[in-house]
Amino acid sequence: MRALKKLRSGCPIATSLDIFGDRWTLVIMRDLAMGKTRFGDLSQSPERIPTNVLADRLLRLEEFGLIEKSAYQEHPIRYDYAPTEKGAELLPVLQAVCKWANKHLPDTWKTPEKFLSMKPSDLTAKKTDN
Repeated sequence: MRALKKLRSGCPIATSLDIFGDRWTLVIMRDLAMGKTRFGDLSQSPERIPTNVLADRLLRLEEFGLIEKSAYQEHPIRYDYAPTEKGAELLPVLQAVCKWANKHLPDTWKTPEKFLSMKPSDLTAKKTDN
């Protein structure tokens, strides 16, 4: 496993942005919250994240404890990804960003009510329901 990147300060906002402040990480967390679990599904999002960037961000999210992976195939090894409790607690942040964008950026897609009504516990409960 690679060494975790040093965080630039003790400021909660700066530190959080060091973890999920790039252009792709919250999109990945959104897709995981909406039920996508596999690399191929995540790579097919409308934003078309490059696969090398997706692989890097999944590794980073795992290193920081926001997601976990479990093998669903051995040869070749392939994984399902799911938010951890720590990662699921980002859901209200994602919902707040969606509400803000829908209010202030007129060309954004209307956020699905299903997404806005979810609770962090809904994301971690999916793992135990299978």
